[in-house]
Amino acid sequence: MVGSTLIRAGHLAPLLIVFTMSICKGQVQDTSALVQLREQVFNEIKPYPYGQFGIAFKDLQSGATFFFKENSVFHAASTMKTPVMAEVFAQAEAGKFRLEDEVLVYNEFTSIADGTKYSVNVADDSEQELYQQVGSGILISELIYRMITKSSNLATNILIDKVGASAVNQTMRNMGAKHISILRGVEDQKAFDKGMNNMVTAKDLMLLFEQIALEKLVSQQASKQMVSILMQQHLKGAIPAKLPSGVRVANKTGSITRVLNDSGIVFLPDGRKYVLILLSSGLEPEPAMKVLSNISLYFYELMVPR
Repeated sequence: MVGSTLIRAGHLAPLLIVFTMSICKGQVQDTSALVQLREQVFNEIKPYPYGQFGIAFKDLQSGATFFFKENSVFHAASTMKTPVMAEVFAQAEAGKFRLEDEVLVYNEFTSIADGTKYSVNVADDSEQELYQQVGSGILISELIYRMITKSSNLATNILIDKVGASAVNQTMRNMGAKHISILRGVEDQKAFDKGMNNMVTAKDLMLLFEQIALEKLVSQQASKQMVSILMQQHLKGAIPAKLPSGVRVANKTGSITRVLNDSGIVFLPDGRKYVLILLSSGLEPEPAMKVLSNISLYFYELMVPR
């Protein structure tokens, strides 16, 4: 176990940066490599004292873990779409509907703030083709695909209406994720203004992705399908960005103003895999992406030393 470190940033006095990490060694036995990793991560975040970061890592072979502010709560942004996907699969497995069932595409939703109606803005959505199908039918499986791979906000809201936000939370609690909180769909501005937001922690997202990676979430078949969808992710600027070819990543990103998150499973060519969750707030997109992609590379190099 590598212990805690308290570091005072002299040029920012009297600001005190608390840098606490715990690394449980398993297959990763090189203590010097663990110390180097700690220093690499610190050096990445040190220039951004106004930023907040949450990190959770788990080597799924050895059980080795690495945590940094893993229980700090962050705005979920679109990382909330993975818990929604899990609940859709869970309800399908329970026989409430089939993934091959067709549902209507619509764009009118109810604010949790006051019950008024709102619509998702196509201009603010990373996936826009679905808006052309409003009034038509679409397969539930296609909504899941668009929600995850292209981060469709419209697909997300339709699916949350289908399964219920409270059901998503209950499934997360059942698997031990105590602090993932899915309250609402995307772009519920009145709820946002009241602070009624979807929230996550790095550790809880790690638990979710670990269950998917171990093929224990919902069922083995459902977990395999979820991995397959996550691997088709179009948004690869953080965890996968600097990893070598041949390394496959099943991930889900999330970003809003001054929030950038990524969460995923990394599959190494030798068959090993690990879960990595990177959460950040307070930074502009470019430096945030640089920090998270560099940190991701450091974890890869821990697993696959040069």
